[in-house]
Amino acid sequence: MLSPYRDVLARPGAARFSAAGVLARMPMSMVGIGTVLMVQAVYGSYALAGQVSGAYVVAQAVCSPILANLVDRFGQPRVMRPAVVVSAVGLVGLVGGGMLAVAPVWLFLAAAVTGAGMGPFGALVRARWTLLLSTEPGRLHTAYSWESALDEVVFIIGPVITTVLATSVNPAAGLVLPGVAMVVGGLWFLSQRRTAPPPAPRSQPRTRGTVLRAPGMVALLVVFVAIGAIFGATDVATVALATEQGHKALAGVILGAFGVGSLLAGLVYGARPRNGPLARSFVIGAVLLALGISSFVLVTTLPALAVAMLVTGLTIAPTIINGNALVSLLVPATRLTEGLTFLGTSIGVGVSVGSAVGGAMIDAHGARGGFLVTVAAGVIVLASALLSAPTLKLRAAQGAADRAL
Repeated sequence: MLSPYRDVLARPGAARFSAAGVLARMPMSMVGIGTVLMVQAVYGSYALAGQVSGAYVVAQAVCSPILANLVDRFGQPRVMRPAVVVSAVGLVGLVGGGMLAVAPVWLFLAAAVTGAGMGPFGALVRARWTLLLSTEPGRLHTAYSWESALDEVVFIIGPVITTVLATSVNPAAGLVLPGVAMVVGGLWFLSQRRTAPPPAPRSQPRTRGTVLRAPGMVALLVVFVAIGAIFGATDVATVALATEQGHKALAGVILGAFGVGSLLAGLVYGARPRNGPLARSFVIGAVLLALGISSFVLVTTLPALAVAMLVTGLTIAPTIINGNALVSLLVPATRLTEGLTFLGTSIGVGVSVGSAVGGAMIDAHGARGGFLVTVAAGVIVLASALLSAPTLKLRAAQGAADRAL
């Protein structure tokens, strides 16, 4: 099963930029929860902690597509080196301000600066893979699967490390490690110029406008926002159920089953050749994900929820892998980083919405209310995927034909 991965990682420069990329995107899973833990410990307010973390998330969601657009125009190193520095300065300010217990307004400012410079390194890595394997769609499928598996590793171990550091060492320690990882990994990644995609100035006709105008992109983003909402609502509902049953400490373990299932599925899926049209594979994955999510509202015990999450997790990575691959066919090659970034941003927006709506439903109806939100998000995934299937199929076929010319 590992031989396809050894093959793509043996390509010139591939292992180096992939390793640097996973280090650079460690903050994705650590800064948000690290901010919550530090602010709550210092200020004693979960509400303030959530608001400061929200400022970081919103700034990242707004600025990441802008950075990606600039990356496509001017190249990865030229745009992202200053962005990494800006984000690092913001994170230093956030840690320092928190430990000095400054007025909350300064925390909001520091969090916003951190998020604004937090570049879309997942998209940058995939853009390099696309350039490296542009004539080998089968190998590109394997490379995208590899990066999705690494994303799962980041989201499985990142929160655990942050929580241990913040609760056992120092409330701010959970933010120091992602800051170091961002600077070291980001600058290492950006120093590898040979594998970076060339810039595409906007004087070229196909580089003007927004990638959201590409047929099928908006429908794809709706699906990914709904997938993010599933993640956000599931997180808070799982914590609520574990608390109701007197085992709050097990919430992280239960949620880990979600990530483990996705990690295993991603590795197996990437090692096998993709069969059939890409759009059809994406829609099938979305349908299976929606069906699996519906089972969450039926479970009443933590072991049953863990099993349901492990099984449903098997559908996550293949769906996200195929969604990223679809973007590479829907948008012009010169706008790939921007297109991929919109997918990641969509998931982040969905997580925020799912957490907020799920939390409100939990306050009113208990853990079951939170899981009802996941089911509603699953219905949106199902409906959006089915309704957009004809457009995605047509545009993917046209995109594949254009790439072959």
